[in-house]
Amino acid sequence: MREIISVHVGEAGIQVGNAYWELYCLEHGLALDGTLTPTHQEHKVLPPTTFFTATKEGKFVPRAVFVDLDDCIFDEVANGPFCDLYGPDALISGEGGAANNYARGYYSAAGDLIDAVMTEINKVVEVCETLQGFMLFRSLGGGTGSGFGSLLLERLSADYVKKPKVEFAVYPGSKLAASDLEPYNSVLATQSTLEYSDCTFLLDNDAIFEICQRNLDIPQPTYTQLNRMIAQVVSSITASMRFHGSMHNDLSEFQTNLVPIPRLHFPLATYAPIISAAKTSHEKTNVSEITTACFDIQNQMVKCDPRQGKYMNSCLLYRGVIVGKDVDSVIATLNDNKTFKFFDWCSKEFKAGICSAPPTVILDGNIAKVKRAVCSLSNTSAIVQAWSRLNEKFDLQYSKSVNVQLYLDEGMEECEFTEAREGLAELEKDYAELSGDVFVVLDDSPVFPARGSYSFARDIIDETAIMINNLEPYNSVLAAHSTLERSECTFLLINDAIFKIC
Repeated sequence: MREIISVHVGEAGIQVGNAYWELYCLEHGLALDGTLTPTHQEHKVLPPTTFFTATKEGKFVPRAVFVDLDDCIFDEVANGPFCDLYGPDALISGEGGAANNYARGYYSAAGDLIDAVMTEINKVVEVCETLQGFMLFRSLGGGTGSGFGSLLLERLSADYVKKPKVEFAVYPGSKLAASDLEPYNSVLATQSTLEYSDCTFLLDNDAIFEICQRNLDIPQPTYTQLNRMIAQVVSSITASMRFHGSMHNDLSEFQTNLVPIPRLHFPLATYAPIISAAKTSHEKTNVSEITTACFDIQNQMVKCDPRQGKYMNSCLLYRGVIVGKDVDSVIATLNDNKTFKFFDWCSKEFKAGICSAPPTVILDGNIAKVKRAVCSLSNTSAIVQAWSRLNEKFDLQYSKSVNVQLYLDEGMEECEFTEAREGLAELEKDYAELSGDVFVVLDDSPVFPARGSYSFARDIIDETAIMINNLEPYNSVLAAHSTLERSECTFLLINDAIFKIC
């Protein structure tokens, strides 16, 4: 079994973690103390050791580490329903908090805590048979999430170079802004995300807030309700790792299927159906309807307009009572729809995966229980709209030196502001140049030749009816060299030709 370790950083990361593990326990028939429920014992199917450690006493403990520079959030955990779920050493706190300041979380308040956290993570790794990778949950706007989260991601990348690191990062919004420092924190934290994360799913507070208002009829959503919505998305993304599924059974597949260019690793997540419990009997939830809803801008986890960008990749993860023939029909319709714009150099088709486990909901929650759901993951250049909004907020404050001294007092140098902002400007530039089909690095030397130089490979991609991922042209050309050198006779079996024959 290939294990995954979840790391929850800061108040937001821990609260999302509570919702996330609460849902996982329900899906795998566990009580909130980690013991099997009587109903689940009858099925005799144990929870996956990918995410849980089985103890000799028959409990299942999450493979997770929780860290915050303030111990207040852990008082809530200790006195709440999750007090018996997590391991005794999994909760690690500092003193004094990060004061919503990236510099305090990264420099002055981190102190020896980073070593204590890495020691605990190493202990969790030691009991794994074959570590698959890490999932990191944090807020880009908070002091601990942005500062300490960046330091931790840096250390994980140094100690576990070849292990995938997938992030679920809460993107700050205006409706639930905790402090005026969020634009600074987010821009500074994004540098670690760009450099050390392999795939990052942004979770826009404003987008999720409006989804809860509009779809779930909640006038003023609470953090608990927002986090439960996030948990549903994370659950669908990881469903194939925990149940039988046909796509994304491994963390490394996110990179392979969604990230053709390492820096541009921010897929857009969309989930459907999102229905309130009161309306469940009046809504259609067949495969066609939920797929259509999944491409509705109002169901996106980030506020942006994909119609103003182009797709690099897109896959749909279905779960529940799904007929494969219905999915094939819907995917064929999507592939024929010319309104979806793909880049010339990528596979112009949607991929789909099916997991038989239906979605589960919290019993006293607002989200309706449905037989089937779908989560789309799309790497689109439209995501740059979110970064542009963040840059505007940063520029507005930094141009007037608002609160800059708070960061300098914690040991940060002012040049880090400009370096971080330039890094995001380069990210915007990368997306802009990608839209023009030219790839350029900082020194203006081309990473790939300009459009047209790989016309043969591109034509193959355009016409391929069955394609697993965008790496196939590279793999095929590299493999052809050994065929030319070593094989006396080679029979080519062209997928497209056989596909058309069938």
